[in-house]
Amino acid sequence: MKNLVLAAVAALAFGSAALADPLKIGVASEPYPPFTSPDASGNWVGWEVDFMTAICKQAALDCVITPTAWDGIIPALTSGQIDVIMSSMTITDERKKTIDFSDKYYKTPANVVATKGSGIKPTPEGLAGKIVGVQVSTIHETYVQKYFAPTAAEVKTYQTQDEANQDLAAGRIDAIMADSIALDAFLASDAGKACCESEGAVTDDPVVLGAGVGFGLRKGDPLLPKLNEAIKAIRADGTYDAITAKYFASTIYSE
Repeated sequence: MKNLVLAAVAALAFGSAALADPLKIGVASEPYPPFTSPDASGNWVGWEVDFMTAICKQAALDCVITPTAWDGIIPALTSGQIDVIMSSMTITDERKKTIDFSDKYYKTPANVVATKGSGIKPTPEGLAGKIVGVQVSTIHETYVQKYFAPTAAEVKTYQTQDEANQDLAAGRIDAIMADSIALDAFLASDAGKACCESEGAVTDDPVVLGAGVGFGLRKGDPLLPKLNEAIKAIRADGTYDAITAKYFASTIYSE
């Protein structure tokens, strides 16, 4: 009997510890400023990090950032290595086949950036015969392959957006496509100011470019309503706008 009691106590203790484990928030290990990137001390900073902190506080969750390679972040979620994806992941019907999404927490257009004076336009005709760079395994790669690949000289893929930006600045490619906010950060850098300019937004394709960015969760995760409530709450009480104002001159939440 004593052994049974001890076993029961141990089981309860283990269960309590498991419940107390922090929620592992999967963030792409590749820097994606101004949303997520490590600072000089290795601490993760950016709009999405501040947003996560506010969400976890609102929802009374103990959260820890867990860097994960972008091209393996969905398998990491479904296999239980992380609990939530928070990495500027766009909500798409294709991804919904594998995971669930929260309500969107930001939405911005996709833009094309090219070298200054190139005359390039963000259209298949405007990119005909050009080398177009894009980050691999993103909605932007899907868009480029669908619309620009048939006329482009080459589509070059990169593990990180920063690598694509560097190749554009060095003149090794003619244009890049990515989220407008991420490209604004590049254009504000010394390298971006020296070499490049925005050519504007691409024609929207909701099927490819999705319905905004949301948290990714495993199918049926009961945490989903809690995250949705937290998103709604911090948008209503001004916290969301206060965080956004630290990083951007205008809203990043479009309907």
